[in-house]
Amino acid sequence: MAEISGASPPRPSVLSLSVKEKAALYAAYMPFLANGGIFVPTSRSYQLGDEIYLILSLMDDASKYPIAGKVVWVTPAGAHNNKAPGIGVHFPADESGQRTRQRIEEILGAAITSSRATHTL
Repeated sequence: MAEISGASPPRPSVLSLSVKEKAALYAAYMPFLANGGIFVPTSRSYQLGDEIYLILSLMDDASKYPIAGKVVWVTPAGAHNNKAPGIGVHFPADESGQRTRQRIEEILGAAITSSRATHTL
């Protein structure tokens, strides 16, 4: 009889995102998520709920923000209105997620309440 071993869960995919300007950060940030989140342009295929390890760089900030998040949004290639393909990554409720959200909101300031179009809603 063959022995069946339990398959280990797939390792989270590692992505890096470097945001160079405030307008790009505004377009990518997802403040409507409970812990905040960010849109990551990618042509790779992901499913909702996939775990992602994201290394985020924000403009002139020398710090890198490592985030172990989950995919909560998928914009497939060829989406309506020429939306960029990519995924929305929900920040975790832990200290790293809170620190990242706080830093993004500091950078965006009043722009966060703007009604300009974004990559998501």
